[in-house]
Amino acid sequence: MANVVVLGTQWGDEGKGKIVDLLTPAFDIIARYQGGHNAGHTVNIRGRKIVLHLIPSGILHPGKLCVIGNGVVLSPKAFLEEVDALREFHIKPANIVISQNAHLIMPYHPLLEKCQEECLGEKKIGTTCRGIGPAYEDKAGRRGLRAADLLDLGRLEDKIRENVREKNVELVRYGQAPLDPQAVFEEYAGYAGRLKPHIADVSLLLHHRMSRGQSVLFEGAQGTLLDLDHGTYPFVTSSSSTAGGVCTGLGIPPGRIDAVLGITKAYTTRVGSGPFPTEIRDERGEVILKRGDEFGATTGRRRRCGWFDAVAVSYASRLNGVTRLALTKPDVLDVFDKIPVCVGYTYKGTPLRSFPVESSVLEKVEPRYKDFPGWKTPLAGAAESGRLPPRFKDYLRALEDLVEAKACLVSTGGERRQTVVLPGLLRGMADPDKVLAGLRGRLAGR
Repeated sequence: MANVVVLGTQWGDEGKGKIVDLLTPAFDIIARYQGGHNAGHTVNIRGRKIVLHLIPSGILHPGKLCVIGNGVVLSPKAFLEEVDALREFHIKPANIVISQNAHLIMPYHPLLEKCQEECLGEKKIGTTCRGIGPAYEDKAGRRGLRAADLLDLGRLEDKIRENVREKNVELVRYGQAPLDPQAVFEEYAGYAGRLKPHIADVSLLLHHRMSRGQSVLFEGAQGTLLDLDHGTYPFVTSSSSTAGGVCTGLGIPPGRIDAVLGITKAYTTRVGSGPFPTEIRDERGEVILKRGDEFGATTGRRRRCGWFDAVAVSYASRLNGVTRLALTKPDVLDVFDKIPVCVGYTYKGTPLRSFPVESSVLEKVEPRYKDFPGWKTPLAGAAESGRLPPRFKDYLRALEDLVEAKACLVSTGGERRQTVVLPGLLRGMADPDKVLAGLRGRLAGR
């Protein structure tokens, strides 16, 4: 069976949660490899919305093993709140494993991040202020606490006292009240009992499972253009959201990855600050915002909306070795007479041959557009290729040609059933019969 990476090819919010949920029946394990609870994966099931921040979307399917890798920074509080929320849906999250090497988000991390963002003023990054960045800073600085520290309360107390003493100096400098190290220790000692059954050596676990022929769906958070190394730095996240992050974030060799599925929205959105060449600054952007319900699943912030950027998605496809695409939210564009697509950039009068990741360049490029006729037919709810209008198929083929990857899935709405599966193109990545059977099972209410 194939081991497949599912990741975003834009600035995040592409709809990865739904696609992972759809593909899960064809896999044994769903493994998250980076990010924190600053990401939100939304899944709609029979009219009810579930937003997952840390736990892989596969948890919604019984019998699937869900893994949180060492590349993730874990907020114990957020994780346990998510576990309790799942119980309200009668989902018992027993099959969740957390890497012993996953770094923990501590109470001082969000406080420091908020202070740092406020000091930047108009130059702020636009983070969620949930402590993700500072937690990765401590990881790189070799002073972070890891999940394994929860298994030794004596070691945990010593590390917390040392770290809180150092962080209090920074907090006071920002005008914040210092933290009580004893209170922090007692809080995290309380988490330890509930987290202990989930903590394990994830790298070894995956090695054994894959050696026995079990398949893994590697789930990314954020998007390629937010990757710490390859995104629009400094307006990026603090982890490796590209396919390379799978190996470092889970402790597996590159040879274990068989294919990469790039999730791509039929237009483009971005949250927070940073350059955005195809951003729409007229009423059409408001139409997309409202029709697409483009508000962050984690923070509720409104997303900036723009036309499809083939330069950016082509860059992401090359960087990740994207094998197939899953196109999401094309139904949002149903109302437009014509739909512009960015097919190139011009910088200071010169056409650019590739996507420039330097923010100082990207913010000054002029997008070159090609207009496509709108299909003016509702796509919402279409579940078969035959129900897709010809003009939409022309639009889809144009996007495929521009980014040099074929679509195997087309999402036509938030619900599971609102999906067109192209079995011939899905084959080789996931068993289309299992995907379709899982989809039919959900439709039957099972």
